[in-house]
Amino acid sequence: MHKLRSFSVAKLAKGYSRLSSRLKGTGGRPSAPLGSRILTNPDDIFKHNMWDHVQWTEEDKENAQQKAKENAFIQIPLEEQGKFDTEASKYWDKFYEMHQDKFFKDRKWLFLEFPELLPSGAKSQAMNRCLDDQQASYPQPSGSSIDNETRHQQNNGPTHYHRNTDTSNPQTESCQGAALETIEDAIQTTTFPGQRASFRILEVGCGVGNSVFPIVNSIKETDAFLYCCDFSACAIQLVKDHPDYNDSVCHAFVHDICEEMASFPFPHQSLDVILAVFVLSSIHPERMQGTLNRLSTYLKHGGIFLFRDYGRYDFSQLRFKKGRCLSENFYTRGDGTCVYFFTKDEVHNLFSNAGLEEIQNLEDRRLQVNRGKKVVMHRVWMQSKYRKSYPLSPS
Repeated sequence: MHKLRSFSVAKLAKGYSRLSSRLKGTGGRPSAPLGSRILTNPDDIFKHNMWDHVQWTEEDKENAQQKAKENAFIQIPLEEQGKFDTEASKYWDKFYEMHQDKFFKDRKWLFLEFPELLPSGAKSQAMNRCLDDQQASYPQPSGSSIDNETRHQQNNGPTHYHRNTDTSNPQTESCQGAALETIEDAIQTTTFPGQRASFRILEVGCGVGNSVFPIVNSIKETDAFLYCCDFSACAIQLVKDHPDYNDSVCHAFVHDICEEMASFPFPHQSLDVILAVFVLSSIHPERMQGTLNRLSTYLKHGGIFLFRDYGRYDFSQLRFKKGRCLSENFYTRGDGTCVYFFTKDEVHNLFSNAGLEEIQNLEDRRLQVNRGKKVVMHRVWMQSKYRKSYPLSPS
C-alpha cells in the first residue's frame, strides 16, 4: 500500500469535480447505482471510508497495468495448479471453519443496487432500510469490513416488471402467455421446496448468509422463496444454524455449480432471479462459461441474473506478490482460495453467450480510505444485470 501523494489528490479531484457538475444538473445525486459520495475537494479525502465514481488518470492506468504485469511474471507451475480447482471446496471449508460467520458482514446495500431481488410487496420497506444504512456505509465486497477484505484480497422492479409487456404485438403477447402457461403447468406437477411460491430467488455461492438473511427478513411476509447454495458444507451448516434461518421461506443446500451432472432441487425455468456476488471470480476461467450456461436454464423467460464481482486492476489484484498467479488475471491467495479479475467486455461475453441480454453492465470504481493510516486504495468492481428473453414468436 502507498500513501497518496498530494499531487495525485489534486488530479483525482479534477475528475471528480467534472462528474459532480454533471450530477448536479440532474437536480440531485442519485443514491444508485453505485453510490453518490463524490470527492470534489481534495482536502476532504480522509473524511470518509469510501468515495464513489472515481476517475482514473492515465498515470493510474499505466501504474496498474505495470503492477499486474510484474506480479504475473512468475506463475505457479502447471503441475501444482490442479489442486486449487479440484480441492477448492476444501480450501473454502477451512476458511469458514476458521472464521465462522465473523469475517464478512451483511450486505446492507443489496436492495438499493438490486431491487429486482424483491417482489413488489417487500420492495419499499427494504429499500427504506437500505437508504438508512447508506447514510453510514457504501457497497463493499463480501461485507463492509475494509480490513478483512484487504487481508483476504478479495429498471428497478421485480422480475416481472422487466418482461416485455408490449401488447401492440398480439403474436408476442400470445407467445409469452403460452410460455408462462407451459412452465407453470410443469411446475405444478413437480414436488420441490418452494413449489407454491410465486417468486423464486437463487443465490449461488451464498457463504455464511451475508445476502441470505437480508433477503429472508425482507420476503418472509410475501409469497417469495429463497434458495441458497454453496459447495462448502461448513458454510451451509452455519447458514442453517443462524437464528433467522426459516425453512418456510428458504432452502439452503450444498452444491457445486461447476459440477456438470449435479442437479438443483427445483425445475428448469422456475426461477425469477439468480444472484451471484463475488462468486464467479473464484471459479477457474475455463469453467465459467459452462457454469453460466447451466445456471441460465433455471431462469424463467423474463428472469434476471444479478452479478457483482472483482474488476480488472482492483487494489486486491495489484497487491499480489510474485508467484501467486495461476494464469492471466487469475490468482490464488495464501489460504488456497482463488480469484479472477474481470473486464466489462468479458462479463458481457460470458452472459451473452449464455443466452442472456444486457440490462446493466457497469464498472464500479471507488477510492477506499484507511483514515487511520492515511492510505487510499483504488477499488474496481463489476456490477451487471442480464435477462433471459422470451422465445421468438413462431413465424
